[in-house]
Amino acid sequence: MSALNNRRMTVDEAIELIEKADLKTLGRMASEMKAKLHPKKTTTFVVDRNINYTNICWVDCKFCAFYTHEKKEDAYILTFDEIDEKIEELLAIGGTQILFQGGVHPKLEIEWYEDLVEHIAQKYPQVTIHGFSSIEIDYIAKRSKISISEVLARLQAKGLSSIPGAGAEILSDRVRDIIAPKKHDKDQWLEVHRQAHKLGVKSTATMMYGTVETTRELVEHLDYVRTLQDETGGFRAFIMWSYQSDHTQLKRELPTISKTTPNQYLRYLAVARLFLDNVPNIQSSWVTQGSYIGQMALKFGANDLGSTMMEENVVSAAGAANTMNQDEMIELIRDIGENPAKRNTAYEILERF
Repeated sequence: MSALNNRRMTVDEAIELIEKADLKTLGRMASEMKAKLHPKKTTTFVVDRNINYTNICWVDCKFCAFYTHEKKEDAYILTFDEIDEKIEELLAIGGTQILFQGGVHPKLEIEWYEDLVEHIAQKYPQVTIHGFSSIEIDYIAKRSKISISEVLARLQAKGLSSIPGAGAEILSDRVRDIIAPKKHDKDQWLEVHRQAHKLGVKSTATMMYGTVETTRELVEHLDYVRTLQDETGGFRAFIMWSYQSDHTQLKRELPTISKTTPNQYLRYLAVARLFLDNVPNIQSSWVTQGSYIGQMALKFGANDLGSTMMEENVVSAAGAANTMNQDEMIELIRDIGENPAKRNTAYEILERF
């Protein structure tokens, strides 16, 4: 249990905190909660690489500037040799994880994904494969005429370790119908993660805020995550970032959407730490917020800096251009009196500094 008088925070209480609480008070409350969950003051990070195996996608999310269509000049599917080269570069800097995501390719079926995962798992057994968003898994199932559970089980058998939370955006069908009308609904996102957790495939939960959601819809998103976590215990972490608008269709359609502020980010993050009392780790989104606010996030409930992000193509296509290496992360963590540590995908400590 968390936050208010030793009982679990309600949706209405979370909304009131976001809309009315003093920012310093929120930071103090979130820091107290973080200290209960992580009393050793360890802040972690992972050295990994995002590999976008294809940029071809039929889902046409209005907030995305990365995707293209199959017959466009810039369309690609990486070869296994190209993927191997990226993994070799990751291993050379001590990386342990690849985050595999693509567009949702209209023609690739389960056998192609099995071959891909098996190839990497056999050639690079020291690398953890954290891959494939819920919409990718859902579409592989539909395209291959099999169940979501079978897709997950077959990929797990080939070497898939865990799945990312991408595709959650805001778990509100009203919002999703505006920003990503072809994407599956909130219940299907939750169901993919439920099925993964049943098979022992852990995942992360995410949120992209800053488009057309209300405060209530944002907090209801947290409530869906908390409820599923009560049921399965399968979420390792929660990761939240702000909508990046450059070059997106959504910006062209709704140019009046206001830019999010650091105050909003820290406010939402603190309430997420208080509300998600059953999710052990909260990640700082320095990639979209920059290193200074990324560091401030550690004072507002985050206990993990996420990835050194050797390669990132999706949010950078929409205008985010922040970078940070391992040494910079270590210094940033030490600067606020916490203890830096490199972790793996399962949040197990590999090295302390």
